[in-house]
Amino acid sequence: MRGRRLRLGMVGGGQGGYIGAVHRLAARIDDAYELVAGALSSDPARAAASAADLRLDPARSYTDFRDMARLEAARADGIDVVAIVTPNHLHAPVATAFLEAGIHVICDKPLAMSLAEGEALAALARSKNRLFALTHTYSGYPLVRHARALVAAGELGDIRIVQVEYAQDWLSEPVEQAGNKQAGWRTDPARAGPAGCLGDIGTHAYQLAAFVSGMLPSELAAELHTFVPGRRIDDHVQMMLRYANGARGMLWASQVASGEENALTLRVYGSKAGLSFDQQRPNELWLTPQSGYAGCITRGRADSEVAAHASRVPAGHPEGYLEAFAQLYADAALQIAAIDAGDPIPAVASWLTTVDDGLAGHRFIDAVLQSHAQGGRWTTIAGGGS
Repeated sequence: MRGRRLRLGMVGGGQGGYIGAVHRLAARIDDAYELVAGALSSDPARAAASAADLRLDPARSYTDFRDMARLEAARADGIDVVAIVTPNHLHAPVATAFLEAGIHVICDKPLAMSLAEGEALAALARSKNRLFALTHTYSGYPLVRHARALVAAGELGDIRIVQVEYAQDWLSEPVEQAGNKQAGWRTDPARAGPAGCLGDIGTHAYQLAAFVSGMLPSELAAELHTFVPGRRIDDHVQMMLRYANGARGMLWASQVASGEENALTLRVYGSKAGLSFDQQRPNELWLTPQSGYAGCITRGRADSEVAAHASRVPAGHPEGYLEAFAQLYADAALQIAAIDAGDPIPAVASWLTTVDDGLAGHRFIDAVLQSHAQGGRWTTIAGGGS
C-alpha cells in the first residue's frame, strides 16, 4: 500500500465486545487503516466511554449509525470504509446506510437476515461501485490459499470427495440463560436469524469447502437439531452434499460437541491426491498423492504466490487467526484503492470474500432449512453446481 492510510469507521464493537477488537487489530497489522470514527454503542454513555478507550475524537463518536453515515460522508476527511461488527439483525440496515452514503463496507458474516436482504445489499453495492467485503476469516490463511491453488492447478486430479466439519462446545449448556452476551444474541432468532449453529459456524464450513475445492454443491440432504432444552434455535447440523461433477460431500457443524474448542477441518480427495487442513494447526497442510507418502507442507515451504501474499513472518514463526483476519483487511485495502482510482482489482487481492460469498451462504441456509423441514429430503441449492 502507498499513500495515506484508509480512514476506518466502526459500527458496534464497544466495551465488552470481542469481535470489534479483532477487527481493529486486523486492520492495524499491515498499517493500511486508521480508526477515526465509530458508532460503538447505541447507549450514549457506553458509546462515549468506548470511544475514549480507543482515543477517538469525541466529535466523531456517534450513537446512531445513520447519523454517522450521513455526517462522515459530508466531511472532507470522512471515513473511506466502515467495519460492521454488530449482531446479525443490524448488518443489512447498517450496510445500507453506508453504501447509500458512498462508503465501502467490511461486514461480519452472515451478510443479512435473509437471502432477499442480501440480494438487495449486493445490488446496492454494485450500483454504488463500492466494495462489500465479508469476513470469512479462514480463507485468509496462507495454507488455505495454497490448498486452493493446488486444487486449481489439478494437483489433486478430479475432485471426488469433500468433507468439512466445524465443532465447538461452548453452547453445550444453556449459557444464554446465565447472561452470556455472545450466546444471548446468537441463540435469539430475532437477532441471529432462523439459523443458529447453521448460520454461525455452518456457513464458515460451507464457505471453506467451496473456497478450496472451487465448487458449490448442487444438492443437499440436511438435518438440524437442538440438544439444549429450551433453546429456540439449532445447535447442531449435519448433511450430505452432491456436486455437479459427481463428487460427494459431507458437512457437520456443532456447538455442543463436548471437548472441542474451534475444530474446523477440511479434507478434499481427488483422483490423484488428497489434502487436509486443520484450523487449529493453520501452519500445516497435508498433501498425500495416490500410492505415495503423506507430506506436510508448512507455511514457510508453500511455494505459491498466493501463500506468499498472505504470509507476514519468517518460516517457523507461527501465524494464526489474527493474521488470517488481517489478510482480509489487506486485500480489502488493495481493492478499495483500485476501485477509487478506477483501476482493475489486483490479482493478488482477488480472493477476498465478498457479498457474493454472503449470497451463496444464504442460499445454502435456505436449502438446509427447506431440506430439514421436509425430513431431510434432497433439496436443490439455488445457484449451486458451479
